[in-house]
Amino acid sequence: MAKHDRRRFLQLSLGGAAAGLGWRAAGAAAVEGGKLPEGKMPTRKLGRTGVEVSLVGLGGYHIGQAPDEQTATRIIRAAIDHGLTFMDNCWDYNEGKSHVWMGRALRDGYRKRAFLMTKIDGRTRRAAAEQIDQSLRDLGTDVIDLMQVHEVIRASDPGRVFGPDGAIEALVAARKAGKIRFIGFTGHKSPAIHVAMLEAAAAHGFTFDTVQMPVNVMDAHHDSFERRVIPAAGKTGTAVLAMKPLGSGLFLRSEPLAKRRVSPTECLRYAMGSPASVVITGCQSMRDLAQALEAAYGSRAITEADRKAILARTAPAGSGGEWEKYKVSDMFDGTGRNPHWLESATL
Repeated sequence: MAKHDRRRFLQLSLGGAAAGLGWRAAGAAAVEGGKLPEGKMPTRKLGRTGVEVSLVGLGGYHIGQAPDEQTATRIIRAAIDHGLTFMDNCWDYNEGKSHVWMGRALRDGYRKRAFLMTKIDGRTRRAAAEQIDQSLRDLGTDVIDLMQVHEVIRASDPGRVFGPDGAIEALVAARKAGKIRFIGFTGHKSPAIHVAMLEAAAAHGFTFDTVQMPVNVMDAHHDSFERRVIPAAGKTGTAVLAMKPLGSGLFLRSEPLAKRRVSPTECLRYAMGSPASVVITGCQSMRDLAQALEAAYGSRAITEADRKAILARTAPAGSGGEWEKYKVSDMFDGTGRNPHWLESATL
C-alpha cells in the first residue's frame, strides 16, 4: 500500500483506538512499571502440520509502526517471554522495515522460540523466488516456518499462482531446498476468491498448509469468510489463521463498539472462539500486547452462546460491510496500488 494510503488507514485506526481507551484501562494498568499480565498462553495445532502454535499471533505490520526499533524489539521479546510464539510479517510491510526489525529482535536465542511466518506478493516463479530469498536475508534466518502468498484478492490470482511459471513453483522449490517449511495464502477481499484458491490447489494436486482471512465480529454479517472458507479449509486439514479481529482498529469507531456494546477484548475473544489455529493481532505498543494477552489468558473459554450474543449486538452495524473496509474498498489493497510487487522484488 502506498505511503499516503497507509497514513489514511492509520489516522482512521488511531481515531478508533482513542475511542476505545476507556476499555483498555486494565491493559494500561498491566503495563505500568513494565509489567504484563501473567498466565498460560493456550496453544493449538496448526492444522495438518501438527505443529503447536500460540493462540495469539503478533501482527507484523504494526510492529513496523512502533515508535522506534527499541520499542518493537521490546514488544516482540516480551510477547515470546509470555508464551506468544507465532510471528506474522510480510515482504512489503513498511517498505521492508517490519522484516528487518523483527529479524533483529529474534536474535539472542529468540528465533528458536518463535514460529516465523511471512508473506510474499510475487505471482510469477521468478518474482516469488526473489522475494523468498530477500525475506530470508532481511529476517536474518536460514529457514522461514511458514511462507504465504499475500493478498489473494483478485479473481485472477488462483490462475496466476498455479499457472505455468507461477508462484507455487517457487514455493514448492523453496520448501524442497529447506528454505521454508510450510506453504499457505492470505487475503481479505472475498471468500469466493479464497474458495477458488483452495479449488485451484486441489485441481493441481496441492494442499495448502494454512489459509489466512478476516475472522471477527463483523464478518458473519456480510460476505462471510468464517461461514464459507473455514468449512472448506477443514475438509483438507488446512489451518485457519484469523486476522483483523478488531478490523485493524476501525471497528472501534462503529456504533456497537462506540456505545460499548462490544469491547475490544470481546472482539479478540470472539475470534479466539472460532476454529482458527491462531488469532493475529497488531501490537505497536506494550499496551496493545497486554490487551491481547489478557484476552488469551481469560479464565474461561468463550462459548458458542457468547459468540451469538456478540453477533446480535454487532448486526446493526455489520449488515452492509460498512466497517469492513478491506472487503468493500481498496484501502487495504497494497498490491493493487503497487502492481509491480506481483512481478518483481523491488519495493
